[in-house]
Amino acid sequence: MKSLFALTLTAIIAFGPVSAAYADTSGTFTGASDHVTKGGVTITKNADGTATVTFDQSFSLDGAPDPRVGFGKDGSFVSVADLGALKNLNGAQSYVVPASLNIDDYNELYIWCLEFAVPLGVAQLN
Repeated sequence: MKSLFALTLTAIIAFGPVSAAYADTSGTFTGASDHVTKGGVTITKNADGTATVTFDQSFSLDGAPDPRVGFGKDGSFVSVADLGALKNLNGAQSYVVPASLNIDDYNELYIWCLEFAVPLGVAQLN
């Protein structure tokens, strides 16, 4: 019978360290299009293939019509990566990213004004 250590070591060699598979990504919002957007965001990959986008308590947006939350890449909002309406103009909140959306394809998180098609805030993800 193999020891627990041998089984654990075999699992790490075969699958890699568990913590690396679910490393968090984070960023800090800056305003855009003459809007004030502040606060931090963390994105956590979940074991079921989904991810969770979490705004910290310091998040704030000065207001705008139809603000949305979504991903972008290299300075452009990607409409298929829209996570839905911004829940609150201030404070902590979270959004579920479906497993069908590969967050590794994006390097920015946007607060996007759907009505005027302009960014309200952008967080570079690292």
